[in-house]
Amino acid sequence: MTTPKPKTSQTMKPATAAKKLGIYLAATPAEFQAGVVTRDELNAMQAEPPQWLADLRRNGPHPRQVVASRLGISVTGLNRAGITEALTSEQIDALREEDPEWLRRERTLQADVRKEAQRVKDAAAKAAAFKEARTAGKAKTKSGRK
Repeated sequence: MTTPKPKTSQTMKPATAAKKLGIYLAATPAEFQAGVVTRDELNAMQAEPPQWLADLRRNGPHPRQVVASRLGISVTGLNRAGITEALTSEQIDALREEDPEWLRRERTLQADVRKEAQRVKDAAAKAAAFKEARTAGKAKTKSGRK
């Protein structure tokens, strides 16, 4: 009879944990960057963020995905605009207030991409419903024959 192995907690690299927390790794405390994070620790940080995490989420600097989301554009749009560094909440707010032409253009482009994605999704749903109705109709026809 074998004895069961003790259950070990899943661990992740700091970069993975930072990504899951939506924070910029370089702005985290040194002990967070140097260690590994267990799934339980990550869940605890998400449920009750320590002060440093709450401050980072509120003030930044924010990773590019968060910057793009807050500006309503894509990460590729940030690249086109030449924004390659993490930005603070204050810098993001300043960009929103300034509303440069490139930001307006990227927001329009992002809106067009979302509309097209929705159109494709709706067309696929319509095609699936049509196929389902056709299949159901054929089944009725076959069951009605003798």
